Amino acid sequence: MRLLHSARRELWEKYRRAMGGTDLPVPFDEVALIRRLAERRGRPIELIAVPERPGLPCGLLVVTGEADCILYAGGTSPLHRRHILLHEAAHLVCGHDRQPASSPAALLPHLPDALVGRVLGRTVYSEPQEHEAELLASLICTRAACDTAAPPLAEGQQRRLGSVFGVPWGRGRG
Repeated sequence: MRLLHSARRELWEKYRRAMGGTDLPVPFDEVALIRRLAERRGRPIELIAVPERPGLPCGLLVVTGEADCILYAGGTSPLHRRHILLHEAAHLVCGHDRQPASSPAALLPHLPDALVGRVLGRTVYSEPQEHEAELLASLICTRAACDTAAPPLAEGQQRRLGSVFGVPWGRGRG
């Protein structure tokens, strides 16, 4: 347990260094955070909604010579969208875009390798980079939830959330 806590703290410090000590926006907004990351990196980060398709990643980081592009499933829920964007941005924070890349042909076969320098798809979590990006995205979401007072959930959202955890809505409420 102590090792896991240490790993989380180390990853959060990596984030803080990459962001130059910039705090999370209050109220939290993932787009504003990504804008800060782009400013810090001195490179544009474009957010591009794409239609969801079975068998394709729900998020994708495409690094070109000109910009970093985060493609995300446009038809998903706001919470899922937030996590996708933060996961792909976490790849940038962690420096995964600067590590040796394989050919992007598997995910973007119609684009020449010279145009796309790096593609990171969010489908398989067995890669250490995916674990690190997923953990950092989760840490940012958790920190944002602690730092800001989230608006109350609507009754329907509370009911669905309660059903996920096996808590029937309406019981035990004052």
